[in-house]
Amino acid sequence: MNLHYPGGELELFAGAANWKSYVAELLSPYLGETVLDVGAGIGAHVPFLCRSGVKEWVCLEPDERLASQIARRIEKGELSAACRVVTGTLEALAGCTRFSAVLYLDVLEHIADDRAEMEKAARRVADGGCLIVLAPAHQFLFSPFDAAIGHHRRYTTAALRALTPPECRLEFCRMLDSAGFFASLANRSLLRSANPTCAQVQVWDRVLVPVSRRLDWFLCYRFGKSILAVWRRTRPSSVRVGDGAS
Repeated sequence: MNLHYPGGELELFAGAANWKSYVAELLSPYLGETVLDVGAGIGAHVPFLCRSGVKEWVCLEPDERLASQIARRIEKGELSAACRVVTGTLEALAGCTRFSAVLYLDVLEHIADDRAEMEKAARRVADGGCLIVLAPAHQFLFSPFDAAIGHHRRYTTAALRALTPPECRLEFCRMLDSAGFFASLANRSLLRSANPTCAQVQVWDRVLVPVSRRLDWFLCYRFGKSILAVWRRTRPSSVRVGDGAS
């Protein structure tokens, strides 16, 4: 099934190298050798995450137009030779293939039934592997930009914790980009813009993200405009009621 992505911001944020490097630094220990990247978009974050040690990186993208862009980037050598692209949703994957990590990077908020999606995604995670979600935080920051690119919601730590799939344990749930929070608040309250400008993205990435990398740690990852959660799949016998971390 081919779905059309309504947003046009992917190219605009593709050059946000500081943000992508920051996220990659936090996620790299949880990826393992085989990764399923759900809703990979144009693959802009792949060069930052698909490093040595990754043997297979599957870019799963339901928009045929975006998937073809990923395929061209692989052919040109812009993305790792470990990458391949599959057009479609989780149902498009063959058989019972499972991965050391399944990623939803700024994707889960686009899916109407996020709980069902998480349960399906968990079944694609190998025992001991990780299910990883990066999403926008705080519903009160929901702006015309969120609506324009097809967001159904923004999240809190409690909301993501409540989506914990069976046979998974929450490793951590952290707020990121504390400095960027104020830029989002200004957009929500003052600018009310459906699309940020290139200049705004550059200021955020070059000025605010480096500040956030230090400030987030100082604040113990309890404040920010994005939220990062990592679950680990455990064998059924080892799942304990109440497991989780903040």
